[in-house]
Amino acid sequence: MLEGLEYLREINTASVLLRLTLAMFCGGMIGLERARKHRPAGFRTYMLVCMAAALTMLLSQYEAYMLHHVWAERAAEIGIRTDVSRFGAQVINGIGFLGAGTILVTGQQKVKGLTTAAGLWASACMGLAVGAGFYECVGLAFLLIFVVVHLLPAVELFVVENAKNMNIYVEFQNLDNVSEIIGRIKAQDVTIYEVEVDHGKQTLSQHPNAIFSLRMNQRGTHAKILAAISELESVYVVKDT
Repeated sequence: MLEGLEYLREINTASVLLRLTLAMFCGGMIGLERARKHRPAGFRTYMLVCMAAALTMLLSQYEAYMLHHVWAERAAEIGIRTDVSRFGAQVINGIGFLGAGTILVTGQQKVKGLTTAAGLWASACMGLAVGAGFYECVGLAFLLIFVVVHLLPAVELFVVENAKNMNIYVEFQNLDNVSEIIGRIKAQDVTIYEVEVDHGKQTLSQHPNAIFSLRMNQRGTHAKILAAISELESVYVVKDT
């Protein structure tokens, strides 16, 4: 068994596939819990970040191996004495600024763009692997990133819709309506564990609004709760955030 592990520690197709898949799985499992709690960075974001980090480490190992073996004579002729992985490190640091520009906090205090930023970072790491000629890793990484970005949103949506935690943004006429909204929410067999009220001056909204953090005792009641709140005449806007 230990011999098999030594084989998987080498840079080969089986090792690359296992490392990238394991990173995607481990990141996804951590992000799954975040998604269940309805937090901004969730299922796919954790997957992309963990997998991109694994891809970066693989690339560093690949470059070190190639420089001391396949490219050794050429490196000696040129006189390369630096760590080639530093070039990639600068790209990874730089792409962080670009990714940060895609992250926004909306007027409903909802964070958006985290998955986009993670996707940008993962794409930058894949571009480094392409530039280094690490084609086996590029192909596998592309397939996994494609699956995360294009095929897993439905899985993430299913997890969020069936989660026991939920945040609701509500705009209403005046602050006297808060107690009425709370009563309507509790009538749906839901526990309110946090209420953040805004008088309409701290956000772009002209009306008083609030974010209700809920914990549902039954799964699959998201739409029922939203419908119950929207029936109130004092409510202008109700959204699941």
